[in-house]
Amino acid sequence: MEPLLVIRNSGAGTADEENLELGLSVLREATSVEVVATGDPGELNSVLHRAGTRRIVVAGGDGSLHAVVAALHARGELGERVLGLLPLGTGNDFARGNGVPLEVDDAARLVLTGVERPVDLVVDELGHVVVNSVHVGAGAQASRRGARWKERLHRVGVGRVNLGRLGYPVGSLQAAVRPPFVRLRVEVDGERVVDVDEPVLMVAIGNGRHVGGGTPLTPLARVDDGKVDVMVSRSVGPLARFGYVADLVRGRHPERDDVLYLRGSRVSVSGEEFWCSADGEIDGPDRRRTWRVEPHALRMVLPAMQPPPA
Repeated sequence: MEPLLVIRNSGAGTADEENLELGLSVLREATSVEVVATGDPGELNSVLHRAGTRRIVVAGGDGSLHAVVAALHARGELGERVLGLLPLGTGNDFARGNGVPLEVDDAARLVLTGVERPVDLVVDELGHVVVNSVHVGAGAQASRRGARWKERLHRVGVGRVNLGRLGYPVGSLQAAVRPPFVRLRVEVDGERVVDVDEPVLMVAIGNGRHVGGGTPLTPLARVDDGKVDVMVSRSVGPLARFGYVADLVRGRHPERDDVLYLRGSRVSVSGEEFWCSADGEIDGPDRRRTWRVEPHALRMVLPAMQPPPA
């Protein structure tokens, strides 16, 4: 087994450190392991510069995975690397949607025994990457509010057994009460699917299936098919908004008459000012953004087959 470089967040708490040790003990039985903590892009870039040929294992959540992928993409080294994942975040949406065990010791065994699978990457016109999901409108507002609730609820419980994963559904409910309706033109592979004359509640572009700790925003998405799933909610009426949130939690919202669910390789959104939530990071405001898929841009150690939709 080749040596491993484990990159973790220097701001991880005591519970995460204890969980990480469980995973490291498994890895160290099979190979040599160096663990490095990074706290900012400069430190991360320095660590990657001296990584050599070692396999990189990300010990963290979706934000940590995003940071490593973005740094490797900026360095032009993403296609040369194979990444593993030890899920230590609150949400762990990428892991959840791709069959990576949420128990860290089991995830470590997958790093040692899993298969290298290609993973698509979503890139916007500014070169910013999206590993899992990006959404606009009420989704971004839900993420901003959900992040605050996630922090509060994360303290309710012990270690990883806490209520933090409820943050996004709570934020979604709040966003549904006072939603930021936006008038947008949405184009998928050059075809206009919604125009500015019709307000939308949110637009989601999913490479992965889940956001916010398990909410199936684009439940049919796959990370290896060269496409993204595009979900446009036009649930703007009071009753429709609450119905949409109820269906969203169960992953049944694509069946609604006021929801469009499509697939494509290039998505443009333009119109009124809007904010984006890309892999949990809030960005904006903007009036136009375009995202395209880079098929099989990276490789990760994952189960041999992606699990079917929940």
